[in-house]
Amino acid sequence: MTDRAGTPAEPDPPATEEGAPDAPEERRRRHWLRWTALGVAVVVLAAAGVGWWFYRKLDDNITTDTTAAAELEKYEKERPPAGTSAARNILLIGSDTRAGEGNRKYGKDQGTQRSDTTILLHLSAGKSSATAVSLPRDLMVTIPSCRKADGSRTREQFAQFNWAFEFGGTACTIRTVEKLTGIRVDHHMVIDFRGFKKMVDAVDGVEVCLKEPVDDPDAKLKLPAGRQTLHGEQALGFVRARKSIGNGSDTERMDRQQQFLGALVNKVQSDGVLLNPTKLYPVLDAATKAITTDPGLDSLRDLYDLARAMRAIPTEKVQFLTVPRRSYRYDANRDELVQPAADELFRYLREDRPVLVTPESEKKDGERGGSTGGDGKPDGPEATPPSATPTFTGRNAAEGVCE
Repeated sequence: MTDRAGTPAEPDPPATEEGAPDAPEERRRRHWLRWTALGVAVVVLAAAGVGWWFYRKLDDNITTDTTAAAELEKYEKERPPAGTSAARNILLIGSDTRAGEGNRKYGKDQGTQRSDTTILLHLSAGKSSATAVSLPRDLMVTIPSCRKADGSRTREQFAQFNWAFEFGGTACTIRTVEKLTGIRVDHHMVIDFRGFKKMVDAVDGVEVCLKEPVDDPDAKLKLPAGRQTLHGEQALGFVRARKSIGNGSDTERMDRQQQFLGALVNKVQSDGVLLNPTKLYPVLDAATKAITTDPGLDSLRDLYDLARAMRAIPTEKVQFLTVPRRSYRYDANRDELVQPAADELFRYLREDRPVLVTPESEKKDGERGGSTGGDGKPDGPEATPPSATPTFTGRNAAEGVCE
């Protein structure tokens, strides 16, 4: 191109989309924006990748019990019908197995295990309440014929409840509970000593109060009197100790377990845990490693939905009680149900109707109890009026363990 005088002219500058010259500053700004967008994309993808890695890690931690599901399927016709509402019943089983890392210190592994603790957790359909019912390990019940680990079968027999877990594991325990209560067990979770300790450590311990010092070599527990925070090993000893705390009864031990679990629920529900990723991840990691569960509850999504439902329930509506029981008439070291109180409790849970709990000290005449009264007779001899909500001896998670 030439100018009007015929001399060469400067080349025309490149035009922008609007036809205006593209200044160096504009080119640098576009260059910076492109790299910024790329950087943001990399960060987002990396965060998604890390999130997915954490999810897969937690999901893979969970152990699925397919054996129990297969065994229960064989007895579907004899099991209670599945509920039509959204209520769920989850059987929580604490195994006293000595097998596995961290469990051998509690005794020699004999190749067997019993249910050290068994709790039937009922979540109401509207997620308005949760009722946890402890079933005594020494309760005399009818245990059905169950398949043993070696493929042989046991005979149906009348024996103490925790033998069911030794005979036929989780499936045998579930069938025994369903036969006893008429309540369909929808899901189950099994946790051993090591898993329990890790859960307590993940929430940085649970506070308890002791009226007097404890020295129990069997439970590996030595504690001074007063208020203190228990971590893994001490917490396990606290919930397992029997002869060294209180009157030495299994009923009192179950009460202590309920108090401790209530305090644990209270701490996990606190915003300091659930809303803080650095605190929540260790809890999730410990929880997923600690449990063995059925195929219907073996994913992180399933457990998250369960935890979300529990978090929506006010702590005063998370209730703990022991099924009404008394000393077995033929053996004071065993238990039997108090009737009709026990059947009434089971019926209300089957029908997803509310029950109330109250501390022993606040119990009124005519209310149900978890044990016998001072005269040796069962608490609550009279039936609950049809219009009244039955009340049982127990506690809720809002009550501190030191109250």
